[in-house]
Amino acid sequence: MPKDYLPIIIQSLFVLGFVISTMVITHLLGPKRFSRAKLENFECGIEGMGNARSPFSVKYFLIAILFVLFDVEVIFMYPWAVNFKSLGKDGFIDMLLFMLLVLAGFIYIILKGALKWNKR
Repeated sequence: MPKDYLPIIIQSLFVLGFVISTMVITHLLGPKRFSRAKLENFECGIEGMGNARSPFSVKYFLIAILFVLFDVEVIFMYPWAVNFKSLGKDGFIDMLLFMLLVLAGFIYIILKGALKWNKR
């Protein structure tokens, strides 16, 4: 029923209003002191040098995404391991199928050479 969602809508509007009003008020009332030192980039106390737009290897991002993908898939195994006995035979078969699909994906990326850093 739509009336069941009314408290959630009211709370969401309250939170959104609080965030927006806090940001506007702090912007209007906060100090505005601009100087050359404050506008400089700061990172680890080291002066910046060179071009920040230097290209990265796409392999770095590919490996990072593959790590996140397989890491999230492994997270799905924890609830199964906790409820292993209560899930019974059907739960075991479902997880076996899931792990076979993960293994098939892993074999696929190995055969495609996605984890080889230097291709020669």
